[in-house]
Amino acid sequence: MKVTLNTKRLILRPFELSDAKDMFLNWASDEEVAKYVTWNAHKSIEETENLLKFWIEEYEKPERLNFAIVLKENNELIGGIDVVGYISDVPIVGYVLSRKYWNKGYITEAFRVLIEYLFSIGYKKIKVDAVEQNIASNKVIEKCGGILQGKTSSLFKTKGKIHTINEYEITLDSFVK
Repeated sequence: MKVTLNTKRLILRPFELSDAKDMFLNWASDEEVAKYVTWNAHKSIEETENLLKFWIEEYEKPERLNFAIVLKENNELIGGIDVVGYISDVPIVGYVLSRKYWNKGYITEAFRVLIEYLFSIGYKKIKVDAVEQNIASNKVIEKCGGILQGKTSSLFKTKGKIHTINEYEITLDSFVK
């Protein structure tokens, strides 16, 4: 589904194939950004283009919500946030941000507007996971009202590593705007 959301500083819009270069350079090729996610850093812009082609095709599905995060001030593509899947009809959110924009509140801002949107279309709760060692991501989730539900161990097959995953839930009652 193609939806556009706005915040004070950001536009969350559907990805376009023309985003490939900026996505590759700003985060997809960065090993540090890819450290705590299930995918490996991209080795070529073609890898990023192929992923974008897949995502663009996925917009035809009504449950598919995937946003490019763009700075309003200069139209720079700085990250992405999406519903990566569903468990028992509960959306699971994931996000990624260019390292040069870490610790500036952008992901918290993007996450909050996506949470508000998901609640506005009828969802009662949202799930989001973070690798336990990824302190910054855990803080973002907690700032938005995430309540720790448990921990699991998960093998990141692409990396051959087992990580402890913090599993959070956000409800209408716990959400912090």
